[in-house]
Amino acid sequence: MPRAEPLESAGVGRARRVEEPAGRYRSYGGRRTHSRPCARAREPLVILDARAGDLPIRDVVPELRAVLEKAGTAVLTAPPGTGKTTLVPLALAGLDSGGSPRRVIVAEPRRIAARAAARRMAWLLGSEVGAEVGFSVRGEHRPGRHVQVVTTGVLLQRLLDDPELDGIDTILIDECHERHLDADTTLAFLLDVRETLRPDLRLVAASATADAAPWSRLLGGAPVVHASGSTHPVEVVWAPPARPVAPPHGLRVDPALLTHVGGVVRRALAERTGDILCFLPGAGEIGRVAAALAGLPEIDLLQAHGRAERLDEVLSPGTRRRVILATSVAESSLTVPGVRVVIDAGLAREPRTDHGRGLGSLTTVRVSKASARQRAGRAGREAPGVVYRCWSEAEDGRLPDHAQPEIALADLTAFALQAACWGTPDASALALLDPPPAAAMAAAGRTLHALGALENGRVTDRGRRMAAMGVHPRLARALLDGPAEAAEVVALLSGELPRHASDDLVSVWREARRNGWRDWRRETRRLAQAVRDHADPLERGLGGGGDDAVAGTVVALAYPERVARRRGGGYLMVSGTAATLPADSRLASAEWLAIAVADRPAGAASARIRQAAVIDQDVALAAAGPFHDVEDEISWDGDVVARRVERLGAVELASAPLPGADVSTAVLTGLRREGLSLFRWTPEAVSVRQRMAFCHRVLGEPWPDVSDDALIGTAETWLDLPRLRRRADLERVDMASALTTLLPWRLRLDEVAPERITVPSGSRIRVDYSGDQPVLAAKLQELFGWDAAPRVAGVPLVVHLLSPAGRPAAVTADLASFWRDGYRAVRAELRGRYPRHPWPEDPLGAVPTRRTTRRGNG
Repeated sequence: MPRAEPLESAGVGRARRVEEPAGRYRSYGGRRTHSRPCARAREPLVILDARAGDLPIRDVVPELRAVLEKAGTAVLTAPPGTGKTTLVPLALAGLDSGGSPRRVIVAEPRRIAARAAARRMAWLLGSEVGAEVGFSVRGEHRPGRHVQVVTTGVLLQRLLDDPELDGIDTILIDECHERHLDADTTLAFLLDVRETLRPDLRLVAASATADAAPWSRLLGGAPVVHASGSTHPVEVVWAPPARPVAPPHGLRVDPALLTHVGGVVRRALAERTGDILCFLPGAGEIGRVAAALAGLPEIDLLQAHGRAERLDEVLSPGTRRRVILATSVAESSLTVPGVRVVIDAGLAREPRTDHGRGLGSLTTVRVSKASARQRAGRAGREAPGVVYRCWSEAEDGRLPDHAQPEIALADLTAFALQAACWGTPDASALALLDPPPAAAMAAAGRTLHALGALENGRVTDRGRRMAAMGVHPRLARALLDGPAEAAEVVALLSGELPRHASDDLVSVWREARRNGWRDWRRETRRLAQAVRDHADPLERGLGGGGDDAVAGTVVALAYPERVARRRGGGYLMVSGTAATLPADSRLASAEWLAIAVADRPAGAASARIRQAAVIDQDVALAAAGPFHDVEDEISWDGDVVARRVERLGAVELASAPLPGADVSTAVLTGLRREGLSLFRWTPEAVSVRQRMAFCHRVLGEPWPDVSDDALIGTAETWLDLPRLRRRADLERVDMASALTTLLPWRLRLDEVAPERITVPSGSRIRVDYSGDQPVLAAKLQELFGWDAAPRVAGVPLVVHLLSPAGRPAAVTADLASFWRDGYRAVRAELRGRYPRHPWPEDPLGAVPTRRTTRRGNG
């Protein structure tokens, strides 16, 4: 009895294997289709010959078949428009020859491309989608007997569920040059399957570029089949703005550039014939340019992006001239008929992930040379064409050769879970063109451990169930642990929200329900079924309530690090990231928020909240429980802080003083942070420190070092730390006494470096130790008879001889020489100015005095 193997059920439930007699119905993912192709076998073949006869790829199909029969793997390169995506799968399935059909899966990077490819193949056969050819994308499944077009994400899910791919003969990974993470991962898994489980499984890596060498090496030296195609010449017109425009910054694109792009569209409409395909970075820019072009006569203005609803019109010939505004979705995956003109704004969007803050976003970048070539090629698919590039030829030379692969830029949490389910948590065993960045994998591992998906580096049963949900692991956690209505909220979070969507997620949810958004309803049904299939009722710990409670709970479960509490004019997330709401937000009065979508522009101090839901502290604690902690905090924050603090990550919940705690560490931290200025330096303390520094400098050890660094480093030895509990206590420390505790008992500071020295007049004069040599400053009359000043620690004193007014009259380290040679000049200069002071001719024989005489003497 024949077997029918269901292809990917795209989340409708696990595919079922059904055995039935020949000529009866077979089940594909729960749906029933007739299994008698023989009655119409010749008719599709005739139609295929008629409709695909001029596709250039037909010339290399025999070579591709022969290569696969011999090697089992191949790399196929073919320019856009040659039939690589549509005719090759039909040929590999045997539908072009009337022979025994094989079963083929085609993996496309985008849902729009998967649907379009299936429709095109069905048209080539003269049949309907769901007969010989079907497609499976997230939330939508149309079975096909022989060819199934799926997104790489759907194929990844199937591989994790059924790695043997029983009943599948060939898999073609299309557009592998785009380097989407799902495609890279899928190919790595398939290579592992071929090596260990299915050596008969045939693999084709298909690319619209000619750079096949890396793919050939990755596939173990797979043969390369090149299709040249009938490309038409494309004229390049350089059309930069007349004045410089600001470079893109985050998601911001200079409005002047968009105005210029609109002008180039109008110029091309006047100069050229045929439909126009205009590349812009995102749906927002498409909307703004569309608004500027609205009202053009005899023109159909269409949009092609992930949220566009009229894609069938884009992919079908029009009755009037068309202007199609598209993102990079139209770069290589889709055939847009009638296009003779391409206008390229020169920008693209790439993912960026802030692993430290757990924030992901898109950023606008300059297009790569490879992508620019792909875009230009759209103008020459059917006839000679032209591309208007909105940059200069000089700028073109500075563009990067290729866009960065997604694995180097994206959040790797889902990838890490898939790799762990595959049996290689660090992904080291996977055949990848580029290894995942270590920091991104480490951040992904931490997230998966927090979600319960990994334990000691290994995937848990819970992790496997999360992987089977078909959404990001964070959203899977919300589905498993959240209220019954979680599927509706997760369906919103897993898709693209309209540009006009409010930052209040609950209002968006209500709008979706009120207007019956089709894709949202479909995804909700899929997720609800996934919950029924995989959730454990014992794990569903957080209940429901009203819309606000449900939405807040779901978001908090999915993104516990983004639970945020009001702080000042904004919010502080559990992760420690500050965030702000738009000025007119309806959420502005909330004390607690669960933030679903946020980004942090380059250089910005805080994140911008895009979508959030209001929660209370109980939900915050329940969802972000692993971040909840109570600890004793002893620190220095301008003063000693000693308190018991309850926190949710970086968010402080409550605190209380902590009397009697040992605050020595905080005191030392303050000292290291603010330095010795924390102490009150009296003249006596300054003098003691200077004298000790002099002795250390002159005599060395064991005299202690009293420099700033040395004193701070040894503070525990000379400070009475138990008595110091706050900043004011430091200010009261007797620094002169504290410093002398550093002196060993046998050292006598007053003997080696006396604070004062007695001069011949009997006065005790303070010695200044602040310079390189000690200085004694005394009035000249007090030193009569002193032929030599004493040495201090073996260093001669430098004597400053002062006038009666206290001003330096002479400086010397050799008093005898001064009396002999210098005194006469000083006496001649000063005795007329100070006649009441003695100025003897023989200073060595005179009596020293600190008093004046009644009459001047000479």
